[in-house]
Amino acid sequence: MKINVSGHHCSISESVNEDIQQKFSKIANHFPTLIALDIIVTKEHGEFVAEVATKYEGTSISVKGKDNVMYPAIFQARKKLDAALKHRKGQLKGDLHEKPSVTTPEIAHEIIQDMDLT
Repeated sequence: MKINVSGHHCSISESVNEDIQQKFSKIANHFPTLIALDIIVTKEHGEFVAEVATKYEGTSISVKGKDNVMYPAIFQARKKLDAALKHRKGQLKGDLHEKPSVTTPEIAHEIIQDMDLT
């Protein structure tokens, strides 16, 4: 999986980049069809915002993590991304199952006609 990291109004050092690569590579193990992640770390008004965007099974998924410190913001975004990907994976698996068919008639008069009232 390719992880693109960029900074806006802050610099991304080599150690921060390696930490981000390590944290988000765990997500790649759980979701092997994930191709790429775009991570943008922004500093606005003394607060760090980590935005993560990706495409998974035909759906765009993007999450944000905010904190006064960079590392917790990145951790929060990773946690939210993991939850969003699990939710999407559950939706896809739910669509694979066959819906149960109704075996009883739904109309009341059909039920009454089938009853033996003698």
